[in-house]
Amino acid sequence: MVSLILSIPKNIAKLLIRIYQKLFSFDHSFWAKYVNYRVCIYHPSCSEYTYQAIDRFGLLKGGLMGAARIWRCNGVNMGGEDPVPEHFSLKRNNQTNS
Repeated sequence: MVSLILSIPKNIAKLLIRIYQKLFSFDHSFWAKYVNYRVCIYHPSCSEYTYQAIDRFGLLKGGLMGAARIWRCNGVNMGGEDPVPEHFSLKRNNQTNS
């Protein structure tokens, strides 16, 4: 029962991310299918990364990881593959999947 109550804020945050993706995101929304290029320099996108991080690490740690990812999303970084790491970290995940 306690875990159910504690999961409510996490699930609300994940729902808000999905709403953002479906309505406003340049990479995920219903109108983005008409654009032939990706806007986000990272894969997965920052919103999907934050969603996965919150799902894996909880609202606080996952939210911090998502904020750090958005902070890294600028014209100086090269972008590319940056999956959610197995362990909590605010740094870019340089792990390659070979």
